[in-house]
Formats: sequence, C-alpha cells, structure tokens
Amino acid sequence: MKSKLTPKENFLRLTTGELPEYIPVYSMGFPGYKESPCRIMGPSLFDETHLSPSPTGRTDIWGVKYIANAETNFACIPEPNNFLLTDVTKWRDVIKFPKLPGSVDWEKLAAEDYKNADIDRSQSAAMATIGLMPFQQFIAFMGFSEGLLACAEEPEEVEELLHKMADLYVPIVEATVEYYTPDLLYLLDDTAANHTPFISPSFFKDVLKPVYARLTKPALERGIPIQFHNCGKCGPFVEDMMEIGTKIWDPAQLSNDLLAIKAKHGRNIALAGCYTWVPGENDTEESVRQGVRDCIDTYGKDGGFSFFGSLMARYGDTSLDEANHWIADEAYNYGRDYYLK
Repeated sequence: MKSKLTPKENFLRLTTGELPEYIPVYSMGFPGYKESPCRIMGPSLFDETHLSPSPTGRTDIWGVKYIANAETNFACIPEPNNFLLTDVTKWRDVIKFPKLPGSVDWEKLAAEDYKNADIDRSQSAAMATIGLMPFQQFIAFMGFSEGLLACAEEPEEVEELLHKMADLYVPIVEATVEYYTPDLLYLLDDTAANHTPFISPSFFKDVLKPVYARLTKPALERGIPIQFHNCGKCGPFVEDMMEIGTKIWDPAQLSNDLLAIKAKHGRNIALAGCYTWVPGENDTEESVRQGVRDCIDTYGKDGGFSFFGSLMARYGDTSLDEANHWIADEAYNYGRDYYLK
C-alpha cells in the first residue's frame, strides 16, 4: 500500500504522539540514507568550532583550543591539559564572553540560508540548531576531571556561569524561531557516558534543566517541538527532558532500558535510534539486514520510534560503506508502510 504522507509529515507525527504510516528514518547525515525527513538549519553567527569538522589548532568563541587527529578519529576535542579554567569560582575573571554582531538582518539571513541549503520544506522538516551545548561547553572549559568536581563541589557557581552563557544565546534562539520558522528546534548536549551518567539526576534537574528551559522556551511559546540529542545512559533524565518540551530523543542508545522507557511514556517521547551493530568477522549481508529488522520489530511496533543508526568507521575508511548501505536500505524497505501492513 502506498503511503500518503511525505517524509516530513510522517516524521513530525512523532512530535504529536500520532502513529506514523511507516517507520521514519533519521539519518543525521550518515552514509547510505537517501531520504531526509528533516534537515538541520539555522544561523551561524559564531564559529561553532565544536560543530565543525577537524578544526585542529582552532579556538572556539570562548577561547577553547581544539585538536583533531587520528587518535580522536578526527573528531574535534578540547586540547588536553590546556584548559581555560582551573578554579570555577574564578570564572568571572577568566571566561571572556563573545558579543553578538551589532546588526543582523535576520530576514535576509534566513532567506539566504534556506536558498543555500536547497531544502524542500514540503518534503523535509527544518530543524533549527541551538549553538550552545551548556554542559559540554562547561566541560571544555575545565576538562572532565576538574569540571565534574566543580559540578559536585560548586554547583551554584556552575549554575551562574551556565545562565550567563545562556544570556548570549537566548536572543539568537528567539530570532531563529521567528525568522527561520523551523518545524523543530534541536538541542544537543551529551550528559552521559555509555554505562553511566556524568552527573547526578539532581544536578540535571536543578542546574541544567533550567538552562535548557530558557533555551527552548522561545520555540515552545510558538508550538515548536524539541528534539534532544543526548548520548549515553541518560535514561534517568528522560522525564526532565520531556518537561522542557522534548518530543524526540536521539540517539536513544541501547545502554538505556529503552523498552521500559517506552512502556512508561508511550508515544509521549519518540526514540530515534535504538540500534547498535558492531561488525564481526562472520557477518553477512543477511545477518546485517536481520539486525535492522529485529531493531524495528522490537522498538517500532507501537510507534514513537525512528530508526537511526550507522557504523562509525575510522576517518577516511570506506570498508564499512557497503554494510552501511545495507543498513539504510533495509531500514527504508522493511520500515516502508510498516503500520499499514
């Protein structure tokens, strides 16, 4: 049976708790994915180094120096042992806050960005990205060891710094939702490792959540839903994520009890991800495709799910390209008209 919904319409059903006609496939630019139910959009008023590829030797707008090399798989990370802040109580003297450009023609900027992106908004949802990742940016200032100690020992200082940082970005978010009129707002901030959160649930609730709420408020006031990218075992934070408007959570990794989360919250929050495959010597095309089918059958049968997964190769390595195309192809074909069968 042929689906009546466009990829955009089908994907946005995840934000309303409706059952899609078929399994939405969210790709985030991974190889092999031919259909794009949503496209990341938004202004780049600052040089967002943490969102850019391989910025070796560059500094971000806050003064954090980044490196990228073979050891990091050419992903950019703050340069080790070269952190800006060693004592969180001294942040007022150390952290230099960038200034917004004096004048921005937002209407012109939005029009140019949409033209350059060549996005068909009848087929793909526009998802505007918030440039500030509060927790990750703070950790970039201090490094994980000192940064996590500061979160535990001086949460009030961390909280004040994060709100000061949000002061810079809230006007950008306000202008973005007004002039870009996005279909979703994308909040990104990894708060957990694979097996455990970096922080306590109380720190997330009391310190991070109010900052996130400020950043997402301009969108929520206009009825724009939130997609939250939060890696690792951040399941303990899901209810707080929902309270700041999160309707879609990616990548919803398997270290979380995803079936329990689905059982508790149903389609009130959609899980985009739920797939992990580590290549093995005995894998075949059929076994790879079966893994995709198993994922969809496990997490997709009641809705509130988007397939999101790919194999992460070393930079420049094309050995996994064929398997990634099998994964993408199976996700499209097996998920097509999934709920109409």
